[in-house]
Amino acid sequence: MAPKSNLHVSKNCGECNKKNCEEHDCWNPDKMIEVLMKPQHQDEEKWIENGLPNLVDRIVTNYRTCGGMDHLEGKDLPSKKVVIEVLDDIFTVLFPGYLGDTEISKANIKFCLGTKLTSIYERLTIEIEKSLKYICRKISDCPHDICQKRSHIVVKELLETLPEIRSTLSSDIEAAHNGDPAAVSTDEIILSYPCVMAITTYRIAHELYMRYIPLIPRIMSEYMHSLTGIDIHPGAKIGKKFFIDHGTGVVVGETAEIGENVKLYQGVTIGALSFPKDSKGNIIKGRKRHPTIGNNVVIYSGATLLGGDTTIGDNVIIGGNTWITTSVEANTKITKETEETTYKKEKQTGKNEKRNVFL
Repeated sequence: MAPKSNLHVSKNCGECNKKNCEEHDCWNPDKMIEVLMKPQHQDEEKWIENGLPNLVDRIVTNYRTCGGMDHLEGKDLPSKKVVIEVLDDIFTVLFPGYLGDTEISKANIKFCLGTKLTSIYERLTIEIEKSLKYICRKISDCPHDICQKRSHIVVKELLETLPEIRSTLSSDIEAAHNGDPAAVSTDEIILSYPCVMAITTYRIAHELYMRYIPLIPRIMSEYMHSLTGIDIHPGAKIGKKFFIDHGTGVVVGETAEIGENVKLYQGVTIGALSFPKDSKGNIIKGRKRHPTIGNNVVIYSGATLLGGDTTIGDNVIIGGNTWITTSVEANTKITKETEETTYKKEKQTGKNEKRNVFL
């Protein structure tokens, strides 16, 4: 005897949990089976022959009518894939033995570094040249080789800064170790803390941003933003010993300035208060829009600091869920008073006493 079907596992509505509910069009197993068992009239082979070419024509027409979302020639536009691959390789150089697929030892370190840096230099030069041409093509009398020459200079300068970047990152990791009681070792911090990935990417992208390289710094920073939830604009200026605890939801704007030994918790926003506009209603860019943070500052979770005129002095502590739009003097502690939690006892109805909490 054939086994009984297990398809009809439930007749309860996914919305209201009632049996045989006709009110909600929900993901009821019986409903799904009913749809699945309906006769299928689609002739797939005919669609491949006739429908698919028609769809191709419609999409091509859509490319013409909805402009600004395609770059069909692929000219003068860096490859996001290659930029991310190069970023990963720079991480390998900065954290040898921790990241990357190649085993590095004292015996082969020079060979590995030489090979890796040569590869980075060659690939990143090509992507930066395309990035510069993306801007340069708007200049009719631009010398044909100026972007190529500039790309070689920029990549050389970036690679030359790697020792200094490592020294700064060492102070960032030290700040994480000293500032997080849950941190067991620097190995754990490098391998697992999202702030290390986000801050490292920022420090690399910032060097390119400061050399006026378009597109690539934001590709790097937004890629890492998608992985870590930490959004640091490459234009921000951030000092040594920078630590972001937990990290999710942290935003640091383009014109923000952060001193040394600053600690942020999750959900902190260092953002813009408003966007001034010109007579035509367009946002005026290039102005300082984000706060300046002094040295030895701690900003707890959920705090929001806004405005280019907002300056936070040294040794300030800003409590969680605060809203700061004016400057704060040095050696100040800011906290937000919350409603007191009160307890109201109900009458005893038996051995156990009930308590309601009113917030």
